[in-house]
Amino acid sequence: MQQSKVGLDFEKVEHARGVARKIANQVQDFVGNYTTVAVERTICRLLGIDGIDANEVPLPNVVVDELKSKGLLGQGVCFFMGNAILETGKAPQEIAEAISEGKMDITQMPVHKAEEIKKALQPYIDANVARIRARRQRREQYIATIGEGSKPYLYIIVATGNIYEDVVQAQAGARQGADIIAVIRTTGQSLLDYVPYGATTEGFGGTFATQENFRIMRKALDEVGEEVGRYIRLCNYCSGLCMPEIAAMGALEGLDVMLNDALYGILFRDINMQRTLIDQYFSRIINGFAGVIINTGEDNYLTTADAYEEAHTVLASDFINEQLALLAGLPEEQQGLGHAFEMDPMLENGFLYELAQAQMLREIFPKAPLKYMPPTKFMTGNIFRGHIQDALFNIIGQWTHQGLQLLGMPTEAIHTPFMSDRYLSIENAKYIFNNMKDIGEEVEFKENGIVRNRAKKVLDDATKLLEAMESEGLFTALEKGIFANVKRPKNGGKGLDGVTLKADNYFNPFIELMKGKK
Repeated sequence: MQQSKVGLDFEKVEHARGVARKIANQVQDFVGNYTTVAVERTICRLLGIDGIDANEVPLPNVVVDELKSKGLLGQGVCFFMGNAILETGKAPQEIAEAISEGKMDITQMPVHKAEEIKKALQPYIDANVARIRARRQRREQYIATIGEGSKPYLYIIVATGNIYEDVVQAQAGARQGADIIAVIRTTGQSLLDYVPYGATTEGFGGTFATQENFRIMRKALDEVGEEVGRYIRLCNYCSGLCMPEIAAMGALEGLDVMLNDALYGILFRDINMQRTLIDQYFSRIINGFAGVIINTGEDNYLTTADAYEEAHTVLASDFINEQLALLAGLPEEQQGLGHAFEMDPMLENGFLYELAQAQMLREIFPKAPLKYMPPTKFMTGNIFRGHIQDALFNIIGQWTHQGLQLLGMPTEAIHTPFMSDRYLSIENAKYIFNNMKDIGEEVEFKENGIVRNRAKKVLDDATKLLEAMESEGLFTALEKGIFANVKRPKNGGKGLDGVTLKADNYFNPFIELMKGKK
């Protein structure tokens, strides 16, 4: 039986997990009946369709919009594309180009037998599944030969807006000691219902997530990884209206970590909850198959809600996200469940409360590479105090064996960090991780003390919240503002018009081929 350093009752933990499973199953019962424009565009990409038309509209959008405009999207891209391959003898890319030029209408062709349609698609399916599998094997081979950093992985961001400048900063960060480079996505991209094409050099607060940008950064990190003798992981964002598409693009180009959380999009980007939960399921199947660690966004709840009072909502959401991920075949070892060091630094014993929560999460999700986020809400521009706040955060990260430690910057709340700021942050973390390496194994927590009592209370409060949610479901809970004190209507937000009920001919072969498999 697992022993708890903070006195957790693991029967209570499993009860809470069971309630979360019921909530997730309710969501999945809904999700299984629908598809979306993003899911169908993802299937296009996984069949090998890429590029843009004369108006710079991505060809996956051209194909899917053609079906949607005729009210036929519910039959699915696979049905029409497989049928068109049989009828014309052309490849999916050629068919998409013909549609974009107005030379082909795949909805008006004679319909072939279902088994023949599926057989016609198989070579294109197999080619891209094999490509993703090879990408995963390449990562595993790199790690086996040149190795990687120890956990907590040092996780830093680059956000220049120019992919070529991002490369310079990312390689510098890797040389300074970073293990994960996150290329922050340009402000507002999550609200675009298409994925931009090609390399980009202009973005605000970040750089566009495109397949070519992924390829450029992957190549750069492989080069610097070989130089420093350590595999460097690449992180980007497959949240928003193109969640599964970007997951597929990342899988094809060898990304290692993806921000992948429907709840974040619902709460902080006002994306329709029905749309994004459907999209999330397929995106997590792809990430699971590609060996990608997902990051969830619970840490963001504490930027709008009080971190002391609402800590239980983070744990409750982590429980639900874990179960939704498992339903998509994504193993615990690839679930970077989110939490954050966000309490008011003026709170008496705040460090002990933060320590209690981090240790509690580590014990409740023992296999998950937890994503621990630095202080942001109470960073003031005082770089000296900020550096100390980050140091306390790093102490807890090492003490409680977090998985992905996103390093805070002393200049948080002032500007996009300079390379020198990043160096200071990495130096801070490396010093603490080495100097306090085994503190978690040396220190015990007092019976009935602050740390144990805090962990017990957060678990109890999270369990009560989950029990209340079970009867009404996740959709209603989101409408009531349970998470982050943000209310969202079930039929509101962006992207609902892209949701379609599956029809009789619908099939998606990638789910069966990828779900829960390597």
